[in-house]
Amino acid sequence: MSQWSVYDGRPRVPRAAALRAVCSCGWKGPAQKLDWEVIGQQDLAEAGDGQADACERAWDAHTANVETSTIPLPGTITMLLEQLEEEVDKLAKTSPIAAVRAARRMEIAAGRVGYWAARSTLHDLTPGQAGGALGLTESAARSELARLGRYNPCIG
Repeated sequence: MSQWSVYDGRPRVPRAAALRAVCSCGWKGPAQKLDWEVIGQQDLAEAGDGQADACERAWDAHTANVETSTIPLPGTITMLLEQLEEEVDKLAKTSPIAAVRAARRMEIAAGRVGYWAARSTLHDLTPGQAGGALGLTESAARSELARLGRYNPCIG
């Protein structure tokens, strides 16, 4: 979620009319209107908390739907990824720089294991099929496979 609470109409800052969860797949959640007469001079981060919670619930429902429609991951992989994320989150509280190092190592590992997987996917599936399996638009799938497969999607 981007930092929505800065759009409070202060000088040279636009005032948000509503909050809305959006996804790279093209999904948009319902607009959660902000009533500025009620908000008044309150801090937007606090006054808009209910709308932000509604956006988060819509986002959670969307990601659950996407999860059921995408290619499933083996349970052991899902469990290991969740455990890794939790451990890095804990580490960030005690040593943020160590958490950055861990995140960097995760990126390197993802690039290493993703290279051949992306190349094989491009050989086996169209970008549209890959997008459906990954819960992405065709364009986003093409970009993600190009990034992981380290090739220029404009050239092939």
